[in-house]
Amino acid sequence: MVSWLLRGVVMTAVHVVARVLLGIAVVQSPLHSTAWRTIAVAAVVFIALVWGGFDGIRDARAHPDPDDYDDLTIRWLKAGVFAGLVSCLICWILGTIGVQGISESSFFIEIIAGGSFIALLIFFPAFIGASLGRWLTRRDQRKEQRRLDDESNRVDDSRDDDTAVIERTDERTVAKSGADPA
Repeated sequence: MVSWLLRGVVMTAVHVVARVLLGIAVVQSPLHSTAWRTIAVAAVVFIALVWGGFDGIRDARAHPDPDDYDDLTIRWLKAGVFAGLVSCLICWILGTIGVQGISESSFFIEIIAGGSFIALLIFFPAFIGASLGRWLTRRDQRKEQRRLDDESNRVDDSRDDDTAVIERTDERTVAKSGADPA
């Protein structure tokens, strides 16, 4: 399966489940609808952020050179647009057949406005997550490289010290014997 399609299908399922649960919660407890909406949006954003972060970490580990990174921007943009359109279509159908609290909008409003909002709701956090994942991985790689460089410098310094001691010992031996040090 194409990677953006997998992400789109999973994020579609997450969004549809969030909207169905939101519809049930709003019907049962209408006075707390703002809190329920915030929780539903936060869940979708959190999942996109974490998944994008894992993508960024995996990509940075696979490609140490930033010029070789995969194009996660387009991958997540496609996934967001797919999830936005398909989840809005599914939720509109569910709202039309009678699931209360899911959708009151017309088809075109649901697809255009809702789909755009969902696409951005998925794309933007995933993009931030991928950027943070890459940054964290590069930071760890730089720390490891500095640690290895420091260790190799210490080994080189200790070798230089040993060489200097041997040279001084040779000079003393030559001086004691009275031979010309050249």
